[in-house]
Amino acid sequence: MYGRYIDDIFMTTDQSIEEMNIQLEKANNKDINIKISTSINTSVHFLDVTVINESGHLRTSIYHKPTTEPYVLPYTSDHPRHIYRNIPYAALLRAARICSNVEDFHSECIRIDMSLLLNKYPAAFITEQFQRFFHLNDAISVSSQLNKDAYQRLHKISLHQSTRREKKLREGP
Repeated sequence: MYGRYIDDIFMTTDQSIEEMNIQLEKANNKDINIKISTSINTSVHFLDVTVINESGHLRTSIYHKPTTEPYVLPYTSDHPRHIYRNIPYAALLRAARICSNVEDFHSECIRIDMSLLLNKYPAAFITEQFQRFFHLNDAISVSSQLNKDAYQRLHKISLHQSTRREKKLREGP
């Protein structure tokens, strides 16, 4: 597996750590202006994702930097109401895309809920927006019980949902 975002690269390999270190050392010596820093482990943070190798299966969850505050747009700020509705929806969609298992998704839902409460979102509003997310994504059973099969469907569907920009590009001018 290989993933790249600008100058960040993630990859998995069947090579031994020693073989990988030799390859990376060769790559590091090719150009003195390019330095490759590595993290070789069964668990790594890549961008905003924690990737864990569990017996050959990759498990992903959202990585939160330890210094990050649980800050979102305060409910008391003066913005159009649709903005507030989109904040929980976008956070839940991000969690469904990144978390590969229902337990990590559930933990992230709790984190989102707490973050919204800390930023003065009314509890009833939060509940309503969570239900809206699960209803629109045909995943009510994920919200009412930790249904692994239903969550896997939600995870796969959310991974393949086009962004607004992708939809516009497909539609053309």
